[in-house]
Amino acid sequence: MVRPTAKHQASVTPRLVLLCGHGDNNVKDGRVLSATFFDLPAPQLEWEKMATAPVPRLDVNSHVDIYNFTDNSWGGRFDMPREMAHSHFGMVTDGRYMYVVTGQYGPQCSGPTAHTFVLDTKTKKWHDFPPLPVSRPGLEHWSLAVKDGKALEKEWRSEILIPPGGWHHCNYAVYHVGVGCVVFKDRLYVIGGQEGDFMAKPGAPIFKCSRRNEVVFGNVYMLDDEVNWKTLPPMLKPDSHIEFAWAIVSNSIVIVGGTTEKHPVTKKMVLVGEIFQFNFDTLKWSVIRELPYRVKTTLVGYWQGWLYFISGQRDKGPTDPAQKKVIGEMWRTKLKLNS
Repeated sequence: MVRPTAKHQASVTPRLVLLCGHGDNNVKDGRVLSATFFDLPAPQLEWEKMATAPVPRLDVNSHVDIYNFTDNSWGGRFDMPREMAHSHFGMVTDGRYMYVVTGQYGPQCSGPTAHTFVLDTKTKKWHDFPPLPVSRPGLEHWSLAVKDGKALEKEWRSEILIPPGGWHHCNYAVYHVGVGCVVFKDRLYVIGGQEGDFMAKPGAPIFKCSRRNEVVFGNVYMLDDEVNWKTLPPMLKPDSHIEFAWAIVSNSIVIVGGTTEKHPVTKKMVLVGEIFQFNFDTLKWSVIRELPYRVKTTLVGYWQGWLYFISGQRDKGPTDPAQKKVIGEMWRTKLKLNS
């Protein structure tokens, strides 16, 4: 994912930066399982269901739908460029302009693209942007100076590598892929993610997927003023598929849902049903809310005291955390953070 930052710049010129247990143990079939595979204790609260999106969303899409927070309505849509990635891309906005970097072109396990685009949200027009040096990087870390939707440099600049455990959709490589990347007060943070993901079967003409071994991380890193990665307290459970599932609220980042390690007995994916808060001042994690259901790869927004989440893939039910239905539902709740 990409986020704007003033790192390495003394002026106001922004840069695009591309990065690619709690409770008791439980027993299942005679095995002692970590609390990672179970829901963490979390306060319950009221959720309000909002207008459902025109189409359910998880990965591949080729158009943009517009939601109006002020009157809870969907209105207007426009197409993405034909050459633009359909999923697994990095995206950031500076308010008016939205930058979309690399990603996967096509369905299933199609190949990556290095194409990059910028959207002027006022005119709804897309424009080409300097392509990334490589398609869908993994450990690589690149930056590009930008201003008013235009690149101030001809090529992306290579930066310090991402540490292990800071992968997945930051942006996503063949082997490294769902991390949260955020800039807060000119500091770059990398949160969670995983190593390993689906890959195309060799020689498959329709890019049919085959699963690879996946390891999910709860690591948290911050890029300090000396351009070194500093290790911070880890998440309360390993968490991936959170690349757009967060919002900055006051002095904290709020992360909604995701996926954790696969269940050691069933071998199925385990979705996350909690909302986590990380306070940038105290460097402490807490579980602040329980979701209406477990969900991964959801989209999160914060507007006038309300926390919203929409789309993604939800669980099979209250007693089964495995993934099932791709949804277009939107929910919101009044948010009051722990200090």
